[in-house]
Amino acid sequence: MKKKTLPIVNIKLDKIVGGGQTIGTLEGGKKIFVWGGLPDETVDVQVTKKKSKMLEGVVTEVFVPSKNRVAPKDEESYLSTSPWQIMNFESEQNFKAALIEEAFELHDIVLPEKIEVYSDDKQYEYRNKIEFSWYWNKVTERLDLAFFRRGTHGKIPVEGTSLANPVINTAAIAMRNLLRKNEDVRAYMLKTLLIRCDKSGNVAMQLYVKEPEFKQFTDSEIEKLGVSGFELIFSNPKSPASVITERLQAWGVTNLTDNILDISFTYAVEGFFQINIPIYEQALRDMKQWVSDGKPVVDLYSGVGTIGLTIGGKNVTLVEINEHAVVEMKRNIKALDREKAVKAILAPSESALEHINSQSTIIVDPPRAGLHEDVVNKLLETMPERIIYLSCNPVTQARDTARLAEKYGIRYHKGYNFFPRTPHIEHLVILDLKK
Repeated sequence: MKKKTLPIVNIKLDKIVGGGQTIGTLEGGKKIFVWGGLPDETVDVQVTKKKSKMLEGVVTEVFVPSKNRVAPKDEESYLSTSPWQIMNFESEQNFKAALIEEAFELHDIVLPEKIEVYSDDKQYEYRNKIEFSWYWNKVTERLDLAFFRRGTHGKIPVEGTSLANPVINTAAIAMRNLLRKNEDVRAYMLKTLLIRCDKSGNVAMQLYVKEPEFKQFTDSEIEKLGVSGFELIFSNPKSPASVITERLQAWGVTNLTDNILDISFTYAVEGFFQINIPIYEQALRDMKQWVSDGKPVVDLYSGVGTIGLTIGGKNVTLVEINEHAVVEMKRNIKALDREKAVKAILAPSESALEHINSQSTIIVDPPRAGLHEDVVNKLLETMPERIIYLSCNPVTQARDTARLAEKYGIRYHKGYNFFPRTPHIEHLVILDLKK
């Protein structure tokens, strides 16, 4: 059965909404959520998804451009990685502040101060981790690096991304060129290429393949990639994610080390670690001001422990659900000789409620879904004096703040642009128990 072709519609766009798209209203009142457009622009939109109450689409032509529009740096692939490349940076900062404010207003919360979104003004080359897909170019009959086209299962060939530290793009091209030399390698055999670098420019790489019999590389071939560490990994093709089923080959130093607030952390390429360390360090400095000396700290949703181990003090409990993150956490605790001061708990935060108590400062940095309801209820029951809440999703953070408002008020708040040229926002609130 032939797939139905979706229409192109002409529309004037209204405003940017929480997910980062710009919304418009079609004749008849149906809403359309658009990538590649800005408020007040008149555009043609190729509809990519049609539902009963709304549509989604991508801008194909701009007739009346916004005064804030700029040419995207990655003209062909920006929609895949960083769809806000089309606006000037001042507008991006303003939109992010407005989205934080809107998220809290939806829950009838007025933030006490003007919203500041911190940035170090580094708009590109800030990412220390990139995951590439693969694409077989039928025209050139060659293998290409690729990203998925936004909103589809299709792929777009790339030479890299302007968001990445340049050493990552260089290593990616080197691996692509190496694979091109083998005439038997096709894109369907490969899953992804995961590359990470530390602040010193050391690069570690993992090539995920779909066949356990994939031919291993010689030491000479890997040396020419210019990386400090490499792993060839078989990943179950039935899983869409790059999961490690079997490590087929390892070369060099496959872990990386970075300092965060002068504390050393070692982490795996595939592990949990911050993408934009300078902005993260500023968030930690701001959070540290609200950690009381001598008071125990409980760090929930703690990842590898970079918050608790840097600003938590001498009595810290770290709770994390991911077993691989906890392995890295324990390794860092041992390396820092903090085993007597820091307790690592492998558990979901909602299953470790006994660690939430009135004598501790509670730090939470949950996933986009926000705090589990049981965690919220335990906080309301035990009433710790202060909750430090860093969030990657102001919408769920505002919801949780509204739940806690019965006993807590906002003492301080601040936004952070961890991911410039994208819609993603981090926001910190300090919640103090009402007197």
